[in-house]
Amino acid sequence: MRETPAWSWQGHRIDAAKPAGSTVWLKLEVLQHAGSFKVRGALLCMQKLDADQRARGVTAVSGGNHAMAVAFAAKSVGTNAKVVMPATANPARIEACRALGATVELVPDVAVAFTRVREIEAAEGRFFVHPFESEAMVLGAGTLGMEFLRQTGQLDALFVAIGGGGLAAGVASAVKQLQPRCRVYGVEPAGADSMHRSFATGSPQRIDAVRTIADSLGSPMAMPYTFGLCRKFVDELVMVDDDAICRAMWLLFADGKLAVEPAGAAALAAMLQLRERLAGARIGLVLCGANVDHATFAKCLERGAPR
Repeated sequence: MRETPAWSWQGHRIDAAKPAGSTVWLKLEVLQHAGSFKVRGALLCMQKLDADQRARGVTAVSGGNHAMAVAFAAKSVGTNAKVVMPATANPARIEACRALGATVELVPDVAVAFTRVREIEAAEGRFFVHPFESEAMVLGAGTLGMEFLRQTGQLDALFVAIGGGGLAAGVASAVKQLQPRCRVYGVEPAGADSMHRSFATGSPQRIDAVRTIADSLGSPMAMPYTFGLCRKFVDELVMVDDDAICRAMWLLFADGKLAVEPAGAAALAAMLQLRERLAGARIGLVLCGANVDHATFAKCLERGAPR
């Protein structure tokens, strides 16, 4: 696991777009091993495996980032990974998993993928590294939160994306205990709003389909452990649509020279949406991942560019 930089973002475009008088800090998890925060939890998980478990290997289900992180972590600790991915996953991510040494099995969709990974776990004795619903994944995200605060000092607001909820649960748990007055915003895309539905009903909910370009945030459900932590430590949820995400991607690239995937721009999109409420604040944004192919990235920039 590598310590990633925190960068105080300054530039004429962000200065015009950000809340008046605010300071914006970016946590650059885009520079993490395998291109996303996921490596933090995957490495913690695999460091706990005994010799017998390492000999049998690990398995995981993912649309990309978690699969890549598991492949990287497995190679790092001397075991092997078999990952199950939906056939609709970005081809660049599939090839990246293979390049990192994982065996990749493609299935029709995410729902089938979760069923198939459990079959592999039972049949082959592989250890299932859950993408978010585990103590190791939450603790890994917690290291990100602690690191960010150490680098930036006191923050007034912090924005973190929500897919399954492991990242937000870990970051929020750390931040609210170290800096209770910092307000933590969890950010979901409009086409994958399982945590919004879960907060509204008071229990983990499932959605019928994922409809967002931010596929890394496209978990089909919330689950009890991470839902409980998010409910306890996340102050407010913010929903952003795909157009807002593309505009944020464009701003990060044009002004910050940062190439991020859609999920990595969600935090910025939410901050811009709440601009009027954050005047004078010290704001932290977690840029959670950068795994996007050039064609998809170009389309998103075209969609998000000012007209």
